[in-house]
Amino acid sequence: MAAAAMASVRAQQACSRAIAMADQLPSTLPPAFLTFLKQNGLDASIYAAAATLPRYIRVQPRTSLDIPELEEELGLKLSPLAWLPNFFSLPPQAQIASTQAYQLGKLYGMDAASGAAVAALEISSGDHVLDLCAAPGAKLCMMAESLGDSGSLTAVDIARPRLAACRTMLLKYGLGRRTRLYLGDGTTFSLLPLNGGSKLCSASAGDDRSDDEDIGDGGFHKNPRMERKTVYGEWRSGRTRQEKRSAKRAKYLGIPLQTGVDGMPELFFYGIEAGVVGMKVADVARVCQDSNEASFSGYDKVLVDAECTHDGSLRHIVKYNEWGWDTFERRFLNEERIASITSLQLRLLSNGFRLLNPGGTLVYSTCSFTRDQNEGVVERFLASHDDAELQEVEPARQWPCRPGGLPHTLRFDPVTSHTSGLFIAKLTKLESNLLNKVVVG
Repeated sequence: MAAAAMASVRAQQACSRAIAMADQLPSTLPPAFLTFLKQNGLDASIYAAAATLPRYIRVQPRTSLDIPELEEELGLKLSPLAWLPNFFSLPPQAQIASTQAYQLGKLYGMDAASGAAVAALEISSGDHVLDLCAAPGAKLCMMAESLGDSGSLTAVDIARPRLAACRTMLLKYGLGRRTRLYLGDGTTFSLLPLNGGSKLCSASAGDDRSDDEDIGDGGFHKNPRMERKTVYGEWRSGRTRQEKRSAKRAKYLGIPLQTGVDGMPELFFYGIEAGVVGMKVADVARVCQDSNEASFSGYDKVLVDAECTHDGSLRHIVKYNEWGWDTFERRFLNEERIASITSLQLRLLSNGFRLLNPGGTLVYSTCSFTRDQNEGVVERFLASHDDAELQEVEPARQWPCRPGGLPHTLRFDPVTSHTSGLFIAKLTKLESNLLNKVVVG
């Protein structure tokens, strides 16, 4: 108990230091960042709100949480968000990690603007949902909660440590039963829902496992000799000895660790009801051949919360303001990174749309304030996709946000919304008969 109390005190002290430093914003922003803001027509004064920006939590709908008891433990008042169910705002100094409710998996931290991006999808029970940029995992958890007892959730991320964080969250909150996690590139990911009934092609694959080697460990491998009889067992944590040796050797040699088979993404985790258990490995490794096929059956809902420069994430800015700006400048502000980021975002959006069912819904979002990474990307996408159409986010009629620079798009910001910055665009893929009417008419 003494150690826990000390950890809580240290966390509170660290939070106080961060708030004190946030109070100095925007005067402490580095020259490179100020130049970036000026080039994008952004006013640095918006970062003055960082010190007073509320924290937000989401309470798991299926849990019972005594709010007065949590308030007493925190010594702070929680305010429910009328516009976003199961969300509460807290003062910025709130530390939830030491609370019993957090440790028991009854709540998790999540900015309300991020919750709005998920709410814009309007996920229904039975939907097949794709999260193309899954980490760090809060939105993934909210989507899993929205699915209920049917449907599926497929999530992709390119970074193994970040995907491991997603898996940890799913397991902690008991939300992984209908979920598949893939380690792979969201710009090329092509796997469709397992029970979508699509006309698919099998992926060729092979490895050096023996006929009798168990593969129910979350791996994504197939021995051609076992094609007819090898099936996935129930997922279990941990890597095989072979995987550990390969990882150790790759680290020693300083080379990237190859995952998956023949360029296929690696099945990193799967839940007991994700449709994987009992299936032949070859049948799980199926790809999207042609989304224009009449028999195509992809995802009903797709979230593309794209990688960006994070300039609208005030929590990121506060952290770098405390830790130092070198890492931020290296990761997000180098010229090559800025030049390539919109191309990456467009490729993520295009691939997510390719995997979307006709009549389905895709939400594109970033935590950047810039126009280039938001409206600019969407404009470029629409110019090459006659079958795409922006749609109104109907729940947003009650949301504290402002219109974006394109019809039906939304922008959250610290001044208007009392949240971090977020851009949201909701698109649908037109049915072929409706598309013909639009083209002809």
